Amino acid sequence: MTQKEEPKIRHAIRDDLRQPDLRKTLSDDYRDLKENFLDDEKKEQLKEMSPIKRFFKVSWWLLRAMFFRMTPVRRLLFVLGILLILASNVQFQAGTSSTGSSNSHILGGIILVFVLMLELKDKLLAKDELEAGHKVQSALMPDSNPEITGWNVWLFTTSANDVGGDLIDYLQLSENKYGISIGDVAGKGLSAALIMAKLQSTIRALAGDEISLTDLIAKINKIFHRDSLKSIFASLLYLEIIENDNKIKFINADHMPPVIVKKDSIESMKKGGPALGLLKELNLPGEEISMQPGEKFVVYSDGLTEAVNEDGVFFGETRLMKVIENQKHRSAIDLGTYIFKTIEDYRGNAKMNDDLSIVIIEKI
Repeated sequence: MTQKEEPKIRHAIRDDLRQPDLRKTLSDDYRDLKENFLDDEKKEQLKEMSPIKRFFKVSWWLLRAMFFRMTPVRRLLFVLGILLILASNVQFQAGTSSTGSSNSHILGGIILVFVLMLELKDKLLAKDELEAGHKVQSALMPDSNPEITGWNVWLFTTSANDVGGDLIDYLQLSENKYGISIGDVAGKGLSAALIMAKLQSTIRALAGDEISLTDLIAKINKIFHRDSLKSIFASLLYLEIIENDNKIKFINADHMPPVIVKKDSIESMKKGGPALGLLKELNLPGEEISMQPGEKFVVYSDGLTEAVNEDGVFFGETRLMKVIENQKHRSAIDLGTYIFKTIEDYRGNAKMNDDLSIVIIEKI
């Protein structure tokens, strides 16, 4: 068996230097550092500083933030490494450099590298766990759009991070009846993803029962309120459609209002509410609409309207409604694809700040 050749450091450095987007990557990493470690107050202070002062201030704030996020042992090792390097430099400048001071300089560098390796180890472990979580979450999501006679249905979601808090799901309730869910758990990342998985399993366990939408949401809310943290809530729009029918029955717990796309107009429906988890008891009315061939029922998460460009400006509801209005002649899948492409182009190089999800149901 041939032994696998280990990568060489010089080759890795050479390839890294040849990366075409090296400068952009550094700029993005620097921006992410400021976004994650600096609060809004510090960001406002930076706007009033000169470029040189801003550079040194940011460097100090980032170093300080990193220091306090280390474990106590690593903080002590970090300080020891810095002190050894500084002591060696002082001796060198004073002309009293010796083999001992040179060794302390090397030892200080080794200690700092050791701390860096410990931090990198934590990052790699966290990344492995997030990748595993992403695989589980992907497995829980529908792997294709439902094929329902008389309807075109397009479901799509993408996460801002490795895992997200948006819910997109469908369930065949009977031979010709389907339930579709779109939800948004407050927050993002791993905590929101865990709550989302709990919400999804609750819906799947209860949706098959022959009960009204009002009773269904009441039961879901009761379980969600009981089993979630007090500060956690979620929006949810749940709907049911039947093959070869023209009616959509739905109930909205504080999700974004659905949009009805007709031949000559679009109409945003009233806002639902309140969200799941805010109240111990929830009593919401179910709604029903009749759809004509070619009309579409569009539901989306707030990640679409709150997508920001490089100047920090929201995509906004007005811009989204204009896109839907101009492209309402498209099929469900073409309209959804166009909306996401438009938002992606608008965002440019700006970081994706929230999960994006959409459900489009077209009567055919």
